[in-house]
Amino acid sequence: MSYEVEIGRGKRGRRAYSLDDIAVVPSRRTRDPELMSVSWQIDAYQFAMPVISAPMDSVVSPETAVAIGRLGGLGVLDLEGLWTRHEDPEPLLDEISELRGGTRAEVAEATRRLQRAYSAPIDPELVAQRLKQVRDAGVVVAGALSPQRTAQLWKTVVDAGVDLFVIRGTTVSAEHVAAAGAEAPLNLKQFIYELEVPVVVGGAASYTAALHLMRTGAAGVLVGFGGGAAHTTRGALGIHAPMATAIADVAAARRDYLDESGGRYVHVIADGGMGLSGDVVKAVACGADAVMLGAALARATEAPGRGWHWGPEAHHGDLPRGQRVHVGTVGSLEEILLGPGTTPDGTTNLIGALRRAMATTGYSDLKEFQRVEVVVSPYQPT
Repeated sequence: MSYEVEIGRGKRGRRAYSLDDIAVVPSRRTRDPELMSVSWQIDAYQFAMPVISAPMDSVVSPETAVAIGRLGGLGVLDLEGLWTRHEDPEPLLDEISELRGGTRAEVAEATRRLQRAYSAPIDPELVAQRLKQVRDAGVVVAGALSPQRTAQLWKTVVDAGVDLFVIRGTTVSAEHVAAAGAEAPLNLKQFIYELEVPVVVGGAASYTAALHLMRTGAAGVLVGFGGGAAHTTRGALGIHAPMATAIADVAAARRDYLDESGGRYVHVIADGGMGLSGDVVKAVACGADAVMLGAALARATEAPGRGWHWGPEAHHGDLPRGQRVHVGTVGSLEEILLGPGTTPDGTTNLIGALRRAMATTGYSDLKEFQRVEVVVSPYQPT
């Protein structure tokens, strides 16, 4: 049953919930955390943890993609980022990390500097080189492009030996209408059908949008829209999708598509708004198979952002819808993902927290944990 509230005489809206609005409820059975399985498999690729890095330059370099892969997750390179525009982006990353960001003028200057840094053209040779660097390390190779760049660069990416292809935008639809005279939009269904590697696509934030993306043949759907720490989409565009409701809606689309397709399972990957271990727990509880983390991993000492975090929306040439935010550093990638935890606020040992939450509620694997009871219990995180 879906409840709507009256906004005014001429408009009604459905009540939606963020991850902060819900909580997981313990059950009558508990288990030892060591007995919990947090492994995850998509297509032919098995991972020790359900963690994917957000393809952001503040989070992932070729080196950190390899490190995340060796820890049991999946590192996804931003193939439109600094690493594919500049032979050596390290001096630029140093400069970006040293920019001030307190006043409105300082934020504006940081945005202009980001725009200049990302104005350099993408070099297909660098795209292939960065992917090869990850492949040579022996981990699963994943790269992300926006829908606008996919038609231009997909062959370079596939030829470089990518294992998983990610098409990621603020929002991605299966039915994009282009202006008259504009280049024809990417035909997702045809593209995915003809591609020989599995594709993860998103973001989507509603049942209908996700169902249409699943029908294109995608292996996974990213769930989220403007909810990350570096986004200002709600303020800039007035668009926002509370994550708990969005994940649950897309999980319902997964269930219905499973019946419609005769058994084809599409993975639901929560993307955005999960900076703490408790957020990861609640995302899985709402139906996510895996989580795509940005700010949580940007806090690592190895992260290219040097304690700062930003996404592609922050350097948009016409309408920036994100900003560079200071997230600080709390530990190494291993400490953040696997522990031992050194902070009591949910920023370290994310997988340890997930295991303990599963053990406390009596569920032994991720699919089982998606059935856990949740309650609406809004609170303000400290």
